[in-house]
Amino acid sequence: MKEPKFRALLPIGVFLVLYLGMGILFEYVLKISMGFYSIPIVVVFLIALFVACLQNKELSLDDKFQVMARGVGDKNIITMVLIFMVAGIFVGVVGRSSAESVAYFVLSFIPAQFAVLVLFVVSAFVSLAMGTSVGTITLIAPIAIAVANSTGFGIPLCIGSVVGGSMFGDNLSFISDTTIAACNGQGCAMKDKFRENIGIALPAALLTMAVIFVKTLGMEVGTPEIEEYNLIQIIPYILVLLGGAVGINVFIVLLIGIISGAVIMLSNGVVTPMEMLANMGGGVSGMFETSMVAILVAAICALIEEYGGFAALLNLIKKVFKGKKGGQLGMGLLVGAMDIATANNTVAIVMANPIAKEMAQDYGISSRKAASILDTFSCIFQGIIPYGAQMLVAVSVAAELGCVVSAFEIIPNLLYPYMLLLSSMIFVFLIPEKKAEQK
Repeated sequence: MKEPKFRALLPIGVFLVLYLGMGILFEYVLKISMGFYSIPIVVVFLIALFVACLQNKELSLDDKFQVMARGVGDKNIITMVLIFMVAGIFVGVVGRSSAESVAYFVLSFIPAQFAVLVLFVVSAFVSLAMGTSVGTITLIAPIAIAVANSTGFGIPLCIGSVVGGSMFGDNLSFISDTTIAACNGQGCAMKDKFRENIGIALPAALLTMAVIFVKTLGMEVGTPEIEEYNLIQIIPYILVLLGGAVGINVFIVLLIGIISGAVIMLSNGVVTPMEMLANMGGGVSGMFETSMVAILVAAICALIEEYGGFAALLNLIKKVFKGKKGGQLGMGLLVGAMDIATANNTVAIVMANPIAKEMAQDYGISSRKAASILDTFSCIFQGIIPYGAQMLVAVSVAAELGCVVSAFEIIPNLLYPYMLLLSSMIFVFLIPEKKAEQK
């Protein structure tokens, strides 16, 4: 482990001050309309990266480039960027009309009063099947916006329900990167982690559904105008959802959606071949900023780790929290701090794994409970932070569909992450751990 140095965390402080600080100042103090949304996040991350490069004088600039290359070349980062691009192509191919067709088709036989609840349940199911919250948001957010426009429910509420539901599957799915990282790092079987984890996530999901039901029950919802929709245009979504349900790889699922969508759109004369290519390019371009954020965060994270910033943070958490229950809370806050720093819950788990495993041994925490805590708390923080991939994708998808919405408008409507935090606290402090051999 590197020598702990708290000054190595300076780039994180610079980013938080510039991005969150200016966003709050513009939006809530100076009352600038969409002030937070107007802040160029890539520029802010570049400034933070520049600060990180100025530190650690023991390394030459070339050595620092090598460190950044290792961080950016991580499998999880490459996979995430590719998902962004492929999902962007899918959005470009199926277009807005397909999303509206899905929304109007569902609204034609489901009462509009339950539309938000349906969005949460569908997002939870899709993310559980596909194992990716980002992919789920990319697919379901356009539907949520169409539903909001049709029913009168607020766009932040609809998008917040989609983001919350997507984190349900991100936390539980067997094919989720977070599950794989947590189980491999703590040395437990996925089925054991799932059994431990479902006791936290399912009550949170049920409570979220109850809150959504109560919250929307008293709202005045106008009778939605069911416009003409083409059921054939829904086929790409159905194929994607069914593919995710049977556990097909997310890339294959999206490829099926792209091919089927292209064939349907072209054969029905919705677009010309040239327009289709332009739409594909536009879909990918819409994901450029999100992809650049993932790359820059990976580079910054690698430099901070090399300079001992994360080692200092891990040591502090280990010293502060005492006792078995305190150790579990400390483990959760540990991965939460990593997630705040990296904006990537899988990377956060990978970084927290070594010290968390040591903490589990010291505090007598079973490997399956440790894996469950790491995965759950990382998803709680990842689902809330305004600069995480999930939030950025949701906001960018809304912008592509002509709906400008701020992350701070969505955050109060992220009911599931808050319920998951409540359920986790009960799990840690009130539910006794089963007597089982640590595996």
